[in-house]
Amino acid sequence: MATQGPAAERARAEIRRLAEAKGHPTDNARLALDRLDEALAAGELERTPLLDQASMDLRLALFEEEGQRLGGKSGEASRFILRAIVRGLDEA
Repeated sequence: MATQGPAAERARAEIRRLAEAKGHPTDNARLALDRLDEALAAGELERTPLLDQASMDLRLALFEEEGQRLGGKSGEASRFILRAIVRGLDEA
Protein backbone atom coordinates (compact mmCIF):
# COMPACT_ATOMS: atom_id res chain seq x y z
CA MET A 1 0.00 0.00 0.00
CA ALA A 2 1.32 3.43 -0.92
CA THR A 3 2.36 5.90 1.74
CA GLN A 4 -0.34 8.51 2.36
CA GLY A 5 -0.24 12.09 3.59
CA PRO A 6 1.15 15.49 2.68
CA ALA A 7 4.81 14.52 3.15
CA ALA A 8 4.45 11.59 0.73
CA GLU A 9 2.63 13.70 -1.86
CA ARG A 10 5.23 16.47 -1.54
CA ALA A 11 8.09 13.97 -1.97
CA ARG A 12 6.45 12.44 -5.06
CA ALA A 13 5.86 15.87 -6.59
CA GLU A 14 9.44 16.99 -5.91
CA ILE A 15 10.96 13.82 -7.38
CA ARG A 16 8.77 14.14 -10.47
CA ARG A 17 9.72 17.80 -10.87
CA LEU A 18 13.42 16.98 -10.61
CA ALA A 19 13.10 14.08 -13.04
CA GLU A 20 11.31 16.21 -15.63
CA ALA A 21 13.39 19.38 -15.25
CA LYS A 22 15.22 20.89 -18.17
CA GLY A 23 18.90 20.15 -18.06
CA HIS A 24 21.29 17.27 -18.49
CA PRO A 25 19.61 13.94 -17.71
CA THR A 26 22.44 12.73 -15.50
CA ASP A 27 22.28 15.91 -13.39
CA ASN A 28 18.50 15.57 -13.09
CA ALA A 29 18.86 11.90 -12.21
CA ARG A 30 21.34 12.62 -9.42
CA LEU A 31 19.06 15.25 -7.90
CA ALA A 32 15.98 13.04 -8.16
CA LEU A 33 17.86 10.07 -6.71
CA ASP A 34 19.10 12.18 -3.79
CA ARG A 35 15.53 13.33 -3.08
CA LEU A 36 14.22 9.76 -3.33
CA ASP A 37 16.89 8.59 -0.87
CA GLU A 38 15.89 11.38 1.54
CA ALA A 39 12.20 10.51 1.25
CA LEU A 40 12.85 6.82 1.90
CA ALA A 41 15.14 7.53 4.85
CA ALA A 42 12.64 9.94 6.40
CA GLY A 43 9.75 7.51 5.96
CA GLU A 44 7.95 9.87 3.58
CA LEU A 45 7.80 7.03 1.05
CA GLU A 46 7.99 3.27 1.48
CA ARG A 47 10.52 1.11 -0.29
CA THR A 48 9.24 -1.09 -3.07
CA PRO A 49 11.11 -3.74 -5.06
CA LEU A 50 10.80 -1.60 -8.20
CA LEU A 51 12.23 1.51 -6.53
CA ASP A 52 15.06 -0.45 -4.94
CA GLN A 53 16.03 -2.08 -8.25
CA ALA A 54 15.64 1.12 -10.29
CA SER A 55 17.71 3.08 -7.76
CA MET A 56 20.51 0.52 -7.97
CA ASP A 57 20.35 0.56 -11.77
CA LEU A 58 20.44 4.35 -11.82
CA ARG A 59 23.47 4.43 -9.55
CA LEU A 60 25.27 2.11 -11.99
CA ALA A 61 24.32 4.34 -14.93
CA LEU A 62 25.60 7.41 -13.08
CA PHE A 63 28.86 5.83 -11.89
CA GLU A 64 31.90 7.48 -13.32
CA GLU A 65 35.57 6.89 -12.83
CA GLU A 66 37.53 9.81 -11.47
CA GLY A 67 38.25 12.22 -14.30
CA GLN A 68 35.91 10.41 -16.69
CA ARG A 69 32.95 12.18 -18.24
CA LEU A 70 29.59 10.47 -18.52
CA GLY A 71 28.61 9.98 -22.14
CA GLY A 72 25.37 9.83 -24.06
CA LYS A 73 24.64 6.25 -23.06
CA SER A 74 24.59 7.27 -19.38
CA GLY A 75 22.22 10.10 -20.17
CA GLU A 76 19.87 7.85 -22.12
CA ALA A 77 19.99 5.18 -19.42
CA SER A 78 19.32 7.82 -16.77
CA ARG A 79 16.23 9.06 -18.63
CA PHE A 80 14.92 5.54 -19.09
CA ILE A 81 15.47 4.46 -15.46
CA LEU A 82 14.15 7.75 -14.07
CA ARG A 83 10.89 7.22 -15.98
CA ALA A 84 10.56 3.83 -14.24
CA ILE A 85 11.16 5.47 -10.86
CA VAL A 86 8.51 8.13 -11.58
CA ARG A 87 6.01 5.42 -12.57
CA GLY A 88 6.79 3.53 -9.37
CA LEU A 89 6.26 6.49 -7.06
CA ASP A 90 2.52 5.88 -6.78
CA GLU A 91 3.24 2.51 -5.16
CA ALA A 92 5.81 3.86 -2.68
